[in-house]
Amino acid sequence: MWQDYYRPRTLAEALEILASHNGEARVIAGGTDLVLDLKKGNKQARYLVDIRNIPGMETIEEQGDKLYLGAGVTHTRAATSELIKEKATALAQAAVQVGSLQVRNVGTVIGNIVNAQPAADTAVALVALGATVEIVYIDGSKEVIPVEELYAGPGKSKVDSTRSIVMGLYIPVRPGRKSVFKRIARRKALALPVLNVAAALILEEGVIKEISIAAGPIGPQPVRLKEVEQVLHGKKPTSEIIDEAAQVAAEVAQPRESILRGSREYRKELLGFLIRRVLTEVTEEVM
Repeated sequence: MWQDYYRPRTLAEALEILASHNGEARVIAGGTDLVLDLKKGNKQARYLVDIRNIPGMETIEEQGDKLYLGAGVTHTRAATSELIKEKATALAQAAVQVGSLQVRNVGTVIGNIVNAQPAADTAVALVALGATVEIVYIDGSKEVIPVEELYAGPGKSKVDSTRSIVMGLYIPVRPGRKSVFKRIARRKALALPVLNVAAALILEEGVIKEISIAAGPIGPQPVRLKEVEQVLHGKKPTSEIIDEAAQVAAEVAQPRESILRGSREYRKELLGFLIRRVLTEVTEEVM
């Protein structure tokens, strides 16, 4: 376990601590996943750097044409924020599904992403919403990366929290865009879903002008269903078109066989069902 626990009050101080410990210090915010990983020996750290006291970590606000969430925003705050419920509905709906109430009160949306589980509810919603994250490295350089590009494999993140800090995330705000998130789990005690789907779209004069759909776990990360989007783009969302989209989703998805979540074929059929539910609900929101 760790030897020291730092609570820096500035970004510069946090980066200096990480740099001075040469890979032995690790960033922590909510810690609901990290503490378990440390106890199990899946990750190592002699020092923990709690970033929650850095200004801006709890921020939820509009910045121009984007919605910004700081790295300290918990799932509970994301689920109950009126701004998020209005501008990024799918994220609010996903955040309320994460774990137990205790986990949602402590765990952060950014932590859910960095933990890199392909079916993480908020990550699937954020991919559908086109979200990006801002990363600051110990040399002071910064980078903004799409959420879906942070995955190195199931449970493996490209974010090195011993040498960088994810400061927050940006969600594009589109006039008239509506979004929906749905999941299916075997029971409430199961932390991760059998399947989840999020969709965001814009309708103009009854025609789908923009559409983005993401799902998990049907690959090593939340997957954009671009073949399904192509079926829908430029079309009226009739029941026939939605059925066609659901069929294409079931055909292109490649979920693994899973004792916990069910067979590959079962989950392909389930994906088609969820696609129908999500598309029907999101189009009803704007018609």
